[in-house]
Amino acid sequence: MSSIAIIGAGPQLGLAIARTFGTQGFEVALISRSRENLDTLVDKLSAEGVTAAAFPADVLDRDALTQALKDAAARFGGIDVLEYSPVAALTTTLVTPTEAEPAHVQHEIEFQLYGAIAATKAVLPAMREAGAGTLLYTTGAGSIDPVPQVGNVNAAAAALRNWAVNLHKELDGTGVQAAHVGIDVSIGTPAVPGFPTAQPEEISPVYWDLHTTKRDQAELVFSL
Repeated sequence: MSSIAIIGAGPQLGLAIARTFGTQGFEVALISRSRENLDTLVDKLSAEGVTAAAFPADVLDRDALTQALKDAAARFGGIDVLEYSPVAALTTTLVTPTEAEPAHVQHEIEFQLYGAIAATKAVLPAMREAGAGTLLYTTGAGSIDPVPQVGNVNAAAAALRNWAVNLHKELDGTGVQAAHVGIDVSIGTPAVPGFPTAQPEEISPVYWDLHTTKRDQAELVFSL
């Protein structure tokens, strides 16, 4: 049985990705800060016939994140796919480039880039040994085409994008796929009036495609 670990699992995109992979026979490890929220997602997936389990951890706590992934690998016999898409909305102060202090960017770097690196180091050795696996990293499309209002978030997202694309290059020929997913829409409800919006179920097949039929791609941008 194959498994996917979703870091930053929530009721929108995370749940949709879990369903997309779960309906293909994957077991699902859900990782985020809130045990209560994770248990709700596990119950929903279980009711739909998807095997899922909760592994609470904060991506800012590297040891806890690493342990959660180790526990998930032990529970499911390994991690075949890692998807990284935590959201720091509750702890983020949005600033423009001219307003930004180093601390504004540092917080986002810790959350987006350093968390992704820690998660990758927890699962990649086993993938390389097996000669198979998929590593997927999600950001908003501001990592590619930034907007001033969220300058600090975009800067960290661009760093993660750069790292993911470079990882794809390094892993070429190993059987392990790494790719960046840029989402150029609001998910579920419009963040800004008039901005394109897509439902999570419209976006989640992108991740399945990168795992299966588009393994040569380092990046895929979802837009309408």
